[in-house]
Amino acid sequence: MMKDLDMYIPTYDDVIAAHERITPYIHRTPVLTSSYLNDLTGAELFFKCENFQKAGAFKVRGASNAVFGLSDEAAKRGVCTHSSGNHALSLSYAAGRRGIPCNVVMPRTAPQAKKDAVKGYGGIITECEPSTSSREAVFAGVQAETGGDFVHPYNDPRVIAGQGTCSRELMEQTDGLDMVVAPIGGGGMISGTCLTLSNIAPEVQIIASEPEQADDAYRSFKAGHIIADDAPVTIADGLKVPLKELTWHFVSNHVSDIFTASEQEIIDAMKLTWQRMKIVMEPSCAVPLATIIKNRDFFAGKRVGVVITGGNVDLDKLPWMQG
Repeated sequence: MMKDLDMYIPTYDDVIAAHERITPYIHRTPVLTSSYLNDLTGAELFFKCENFQKAGAFKVRGASNAVFGLSDEAAKRGVCTHSSGNHALSLSYAAGRRGIPCNVVMPRTAPQAKKDAVKGYGGIITECEPSTSSREAVFAGVQAETGGDFVHPYNDPRVIAGQGTCSRELMEQTDGLDMVVAPIGGGGMISGTCLTLSNIAPEVQIIASEPEQADDAYRSFKAGHIIADDAPVTIADGLKVPLKELTWHFVSNHVSDIFTASEQEIIDAMKLTWQRMKIVMEPSCAVPLATIIKNRDFFAGKRVGVVITGGNVDLDKLPWMQG
């Protein structure tokens, strides 16, 4: 099954079908603005707030599309995945809504808030070491034991089509954007953005943002082929994973540029958003704003959509309180 999925490149028709399928299970999240941040950056920023999404992250879109697209026969065996957090809890949420089991492999270092959420939605966690190699090895054992349908966190056409519904809503909620900026880790959100915008708004530039300390997508983009890091260390825990073949297809064909931000710049942007917009966001979601502030001249004068991808923060370990 997964071999066929690996080779299938989703189309915009898949995005439309996904939107119809998942609408009962997701929020149509709001778009917020901040005059302070507009003044700071010289751009008009439109924040698509997926931190207000069901399960607290955009990933519930792709997870719900995969779960509710399963045949009744396949659904009986449940679903399984590996994830640092948001995909794990989103798949657990969707599986719970369908009443099927969900097994997830998570790094032992994943934020406790995300582990608690997975368990709260009924997901069953198996822990692994915080590296891609450990994650994939442990997962192979879990899948062999359970026989569940593997819903990859991002290298899955069903997931990418689901993520594409986010920018579809954004374009309906705003008027005349010049560019959309989103974080990039494995590339599920950015691939969905590419899929949607290349079809309905090809004039809109797609910019990806990444931590300096986990900049494999940036280096891949410059090199013209996938460069994968096994275990990067960054506060942006959702952006540690490498691109895969399916997401690389979209990134290499449709992304205009990738910008990076330092750990301190990410923390500063996260704190600034909390202070000025009164919204909770994860470090991973602050990377786009950090890169916009850092590259002010590039964005000044533009109407920019900014995807805030999630808000599942461990409130006992806020990054500016560490010391």
